[in-house]
Amino acid sequence: MSKQIKVGIVGYGNLGRGVVAAIEQCPDMELVAIFTRRTPDSISVNNPKVNVLHISKAEDYKSKIDVMILCGGSATDLPEQGPQFAQMFNTVDSFDTHAKIPEYFDSVDKAAKESGKTCIISVGWDPGLFSINRLMAEAILPVGENYTFWGKGLSQGHSDAVRRIDGVQGAVQYTIPIDEAMQKVRSGENPQLSTAEKHKRVCYVVAEEGYDQAKIEQKIKTMPNYFADYETEVNFITAEELQANHSKSPHGGFVIRGGKTGLDNKQIIEFSLKLDSNPEFTSSVLVAYARAAFRLNQEGQAGAKSVFEVAPVYLSPRPAGDLRRDLL
Repeated sequence: MSKQIKVGIVGYGNLGRGVVAAIEQCPDMELVAIFTRRTPDSISVNNPKVNVLHISKAEDYKSKIDVMILCGGSATDLPEQGPQFAQMFNTVDSFDTHAKIPEYFDSVDKAAKESGKTCIISVGWDPGLFSINRLMAEAILPVGENYTFWGKGLSQGHSDAVRRIDGVQGAVQYTIPIDEAMQKVRSGENPQLSTAEKHKRVCYVVAEEGYDQAKIEQKIKTMPNYFADYETEVNFITAEELQANHSKSPHGGFVIRGGKTGLDNKQIIEFSLKLDSNPEFTSSVLVAYARAAFRLNQEGQAGAKSVFEVAPVYLSPRPAGDLRRDLL
C-alpha cells in the first residue's frame, strides 16, 4: 500500500466528529491531530495516537499533516480560516454560503498559490455533489431547466430561530419538498416555481409550561425571512418526544433537470440523496476530497479548486485501472 495520507482536523463539532468516523473507514488515511479553540482537555477521542491541540499550535504541524480538513462554520469561521490555513496546508472545507462562494474562492486561491498548496472549497452535497449534477445536467440538456428540492431535512438555522422565541423550550424544523411541485417537474412541464412553492416547513415544538401555544404558533408562522412566506405546520410535543424522535440530523434532496432533445423528446435527469445524518455524510464527502487535494498537490496543481475542477478518479483510493475494469 502507498503512503498513508496524514490528516488534520480544525474544529470538533458535529462535522469534525463525522470526519473522525469517516477516516476510520479509510485505510489509506491516518488522523494525526485535531485543532480546537476550546480547551483541548475537554475533547475526548477514542484513539490514543491522535493529538488534540489548541488551534494556535497548528503551524507546528506544517510538515506533519498532508491535508487539513476545516470543519468550522461558513458565517464567521471559514472566511478567516480558509485563507489562513491555505498559507500552511492543503485544505478541504464545506463553505456553503452560495452567494459568497466566488469571493471566498478568490481569497483562498490567492493564499494557496502563494504557498504552493491545493485547497478544495465548498465540498459537501450542496454545494458539492448537487452542484456537479446541476452542471452535468445543464451541459447534457442545454434546452431545459434545473430544479433543486431539499429535504425531508432538519434545518439547523430555522430550528435555532424557533428556539429563540419566548416560551419555547426546545424545537426542530424540517424542510419538506412539496409533492405536487416535484411531480410537475418530473412530468417535464418545467414550471416556474418559487422556493415557497417547492417546500413547506414543519416544526415540532416543546412549549414551556404556562405559555400560550397559540401565540407561539402565531410568532413562528409570521416570522419574516424564515416562515412568513411558506406553508408552515406547527406541532406541539413533549420534551421526551423531541429527544426520542427528533435528535438525529436527517436530510437529503433532489436535483432534477427537465429538458428536450431532437424535435420534441422530453428527457429527465434526477439525482437524489436520503441521509440519516447530514453531518456524517458531509464529513464523508470532505474526506474523499481530502484524498483528491493531496493527490492534486503531489502533481503540482496549486491554488483553490471547486468540485467542478476535480476529476472523480482523484476521490477513490483504488487504482484508475481497477476503476475502469469494475465501475466503467
